[in-house]
Amino acid sequence: MQHAPGCFTKFFSPLMPFVLAALLSCSGGGNVAVEPVETNETLLNPGRGFATTHMFNDGLGDRLHPKCTLVQFRWYWDQLEPEEGRVNFGMVDSVLEMARANGQKLNFRVMCQNGEMKVPQWLRDAGARGEPYLNDKNNWQPHYDDPVFLEKHGRLIKALAQRYDGHPDIDHVDIGTVGRWGEWHTSGTGMEMPPDEVRFRIIDMYLENFKKTPLIMLIGGGSGLAYAIKNGTGWRADCLGDMGGFNDHWNHMQDFYQQALDEAGASEAWKHAPVVFETCWTMQFWYDKGWDLDYILSEALRWHVSVLNNGSEAIPREWWLKVTEFEKKMGYRFVLKRLVHPSRVRPGGTFLYEMEWENQGVAPCYLNHPLAFKFSHTESGKSWVVETGLDITSWLPGPVAIQERITVPEDIPPGEYELGVAMLDPNTREPKIKFAIKGLAGDGWYRLSRVKVR
Repeated sequence: MQHAPGCFTKFFSPLMPFVLAALLSCSGGGNVAVEPVETNETLLNPGRGFATTHMFNDGLGDRLHPKCTLVQFRWYWDQLEPEEGRVNFGMVDSVLEMARANGQKLNFRVMCQNGEMKVPQWLRDAGARGEPYLNDKNNWQPHYDDPVFLEKHGRLIKALAQRYDGHPDIDHVDIGTVGRWGEWHTSGTGMEMPPDEVRFRIIDMYLENFKKTPLIMLIGGGSGLAYAIKNGTGWRADCLGDMGGFNDHWNHMQDFYQQALDEAGASEAWKHAPVVFETCWTMQFWYDKGWDLDYILSEALRWHVSVLNNGSEAIPREWWLKVTEFEKKMGYRFVLKRLVHPSRVRPGGTFLYEMEWENQGVAPCYLNHPLAFKFSHTESGKSWVVETGLDITSWLPGPVAIQERITVPEDIPPGEYELGVAMLDPNTREPKIKFAIKGLAGDGWYRLSRVKVR
């Protein structure tokens, strides 16, 4: 059946029973318009979602907790470099291997103090200064401005970056080092934080060495936060959900987060680097306290959260549905609303296409996953993949309209082809990002239409 140019006839494609399509078929060719069916399923995509702490998905057991796409590990300096110059890469590599096996990516932090001494003994033997606190000789804080400390710690961060910067199984790195648990505070110690120039020097250790893997800075870092954000990092906040657990007249949610972001000029940092939260205590603690879950989660979304760590603890059953709906909004969530493409093309010819996407999440994807088309020959089973060259990291929340072109492979033979769409892993070039639409095939491609090569 032929139609005049510019006319579309809608039909349910027998190729994809889950895709509503509109077809223009003319004697001289024409365009095909495809409108995929949207889904509301949970999508486990990299760089967004829940994180476990010092355990993996297989350790969650039967506890009520969303499956996680990230895992957090925090290591003290004496664990990472027990002997000077001998970094414990084997420990990190084994964690990366287990993370990969569990479908998770790693986020790690380096720490230098808690209560007991957490720097290696060889550092003190080399003359690095520090002092005990709270009248307990086992509590020891390094002098962060000490030249020996700065030189040797900088060497550790450089060694970690040389091995792991841009590693495909690492999602982001915390700028740690300073303060208790590397959290950029010395609360409960009576000790002072280092001056600004020392904070900046330590932050520079990370900025100068981690050029590919995103960095995040603790929101409580004061002037350090402003310096890090100015240099392109994201931010992390502990104690999401605190509505008065420390003080009846002060809490993190209303009296700290937004004020710290405003002071540091960090409110727009989410557009180029991740926002990561850890719960204060756990959601079960919030539930027991009677805190307002809707308010807490809506604020996290307002701050453009990509990752949330609930300490690997179970979600209250009464809150499960709200938490799972919240999870779908974290980070990015891509919906292909419409695809228009030629019904016929020639080898080596131009393939003009239009796409209407919507990012239904609250943040972009911070790692570019190449958007690509796949031409699959229905008879021979052979296929050709063509990447579009688009940069999806610029896709902020909301609609994304695209009018672009690719070149059809010159060696593609005449015939009828299934047309697939996918966002690829930048390392393996295999499909990686799941979309909130139907039509996903077993090979990871969304087979949405057909095209003829003549």
